[in-house]
Amino acid sequence: MLVVIKDDYAAISAEAARLVANRLRKKPDLVLGLATGSTPLGLYDELVRLHREEGLDFSKVTTFNLDEYVGLSPDHPQSYHHFMQVHLFSRINLQPRFTHVPDGLALDIEDHCAWYEAQIRRYGGIDLQVLGIGANGHLAFNEPGSSLGSRTRVKTLTQKTREDNARFFGTVDDVPRYAITMGIGTIMEARELLLVATGEVKADAIAAAVEGPITAMVPASIVQMHPRAFLIVDRAAASRLRGEYSSSFEEAVMVRRPLGRE
Repeated sequence: MLVVIKDDYAAISAEAARLVANRLRKKPDLVLGLATGSTPLGLYDELVRLHREEGLDFSKVTTFNLDEYVGLSPDHPQSYHHFMQVHLFSRINLQPRFTHVPDGLALDIEDHCAWYEAQIRRYGGIDLQVLGIGANGHLAFNEPGSSLGSRTRVKTLTQKTREDNARFFGTVDDVPRYAITMGIGTIMEARELLLVATGEVKADAIAAAVEGPITAMVPASIVQMHPRAFLIVDRAAASRLRGEYSSSFEEAVMVRRPLGRE
């Protein structure tokens, strides 16, 4: 696990986009796992800038999103499908047929989850999975207590997660109670992981995920077991870490080589 601490959100976003762009330039048909929420917005804005100003090409990229609320249509303003369309898909040259977001209106959710897993396999697996982290240590919608070997499935959202997401809906009562999510086992099969976090509200979760024991009660702690995991956090999110970490991938103790040659 490589942990890089940056000064602020803009620096986190730029560093994360640099890693994604590096992978895409080396593999134009990259299979990219995507996350939603406020944290990756800066990353997506920077990728859009790289596309428009430097010609970063997404035409052969395939994407898979981590999750979606059960009961929300793709055009619902709070659906993750809509989120991705507004903040990334419509702003770059992705081919719509290569984008995948779980269907919150699937009639047979179990069958749909199996199909989603099969689609990931069909495209050769995810090359790079972008992740956020919940204040309670969840990954995607894998809440504390989730099986560390779980696959794509429906999860009941905790009250804490629903309260955290209420700012997007207006009231907590409007937040769906269930979501389709990639499982932790699915996430861990990605060839590389890129986790980004910002703010003191994530400090306890980052400390537990990076330096605590591996436990289902902190699902993000499983990232310690991944052979190629990159964490980019700001100083506030890193404020409870006890170890010494670098300010760039080039300076990282475990690397000592330019980004792209890890």
